Amino acid sequence: MNTTLRTDLTVRDICEGFMYNELEGKGLFGWSGRLTIQPEYQRNYIYADGNKDVAVIESILKDYPLGLIYFTQVGDDRYEVLDGQQRITSIGRYITNKLAVKINGMETYFDGLDKVLQEKIMNYSLLIYVCEGEEPEIKQWFETINIAGVPLKPQELLNAIYSGRFVTAAKEVFSNSLNSNMQKWQCYINGDPKRQDILHTALKWVAKGEDSVSRYMSEHRQEDNIREMQLYFDSVIEWVKNIFGSPRSEMKGLEWGELYEKYHAVSYDQAAIRKRVSELYADECVTRKRGIFEYVLGGEQNPVLLEIRMFEKSDIKTLYERQTQQAKVDGTSNCPMCSQMENNNRNRIYKLTEMDADHVTAWSKGGKTDIFNCQLLCKTHNRMKGNK
Repeated sequence: MNTTLRTDLTVRDICEGFMYNELEGKGLFGWSGRLTIQPEYQRNYIYADGNKDVAVIESILKDYPLGLIYFTQVGDDRYEVLDGQQRITSIGRYITNKLAVKINGMETYFDGLDKVLQEKIMNYSLLIYVCEGEEPEIKQWFETINIAGVPLKPQELLNAIYSGRFVTAAKEVFSNSLNSNMQKWQCYINGDPKRQDILHTALKWVAKGEDSVSRYMSEHRQEDNIREMQLYFDSVIEWVKNIFGSPRSEMKGLEWGELYEKYHAVSYDQAAIRKRVSELYADECVTRKRGIFEYVLGGEQNPVLLEIRMFEKSDIKTLYERQTQQAKVDGTSNCPMCSQMENNNRNRIYKLTEMDADHVTAWSKGGKTDIFNCQLLCKTHNRMKGNK
């Protein structure tokens, strides 16, 4: 890949004809139409937070360096931003009065600056490397770059590697923070659509796993129809809504795609499921509420998901002393189950470290986690008893 350093370009040059899409939150074009600011492999604009974007303008006003910017030449006098999209978009937004910066304690738009400061910004020189090379070289170079200390997320890299009609169509739906469905989706999915988290989840679900996302994107790269992904994504969301009703905060970020694959063919009594979820939420012994949903979908067979509250250590010590004293009086083992056996352990007195606290009536059968429903068993018998 060949690179040429340009030191003759100023903010005035690069922002001539600057266009910004407010709806999608991204810079489009600059440099009198020669420059595409956000090609498809670029992440969405993430500096619009009143901090990073303002810092770019303040750096210019203080004559601080902005760092190197990279363009790729894609045609005769046609360029794309390889690295520097966030900085260029912040500058363009400021000089087109879409961003205000504090000057002498006052929020000031570009048009409100005095002419000296306006000219200082417009004449600020940028250090730009223009790169020429084959697409794989450009994409590989892009993968190695972190923009202003903000590392690329995995899906942002995948968008770069598999840029094309499929990524363009997918981002219009799943990377658009103004999508009317986004609020509903974010009840079940963690992350920021602008950082491609929602898109990544949709791809992970339809591809049936994290490891298959790259393959799926490669197979569909030149297609502009994302209907299969949309239908699958909507099916998962609606399945969850139909079973559990109104979303709860603990539902956000669960592996709903995997749970859908495992359980969507099972018939559930929705009213009974919702009632059971409410009961488990009210149970103080359930310390991991996020596990409730998979627990009930799986027929309540795996209480480990709920991280049931353990017996108090003070109660365990009290019970150990009671059981041990009584066992010595009776001449039997302090493990109730061993005391009923016809072997050498019938009279064995176990140390506290050799015993486990056990629910007399299993928690799953309504037993409480308190001293009145607790007994100490040797570790062997506790494992054998299980959930009985």
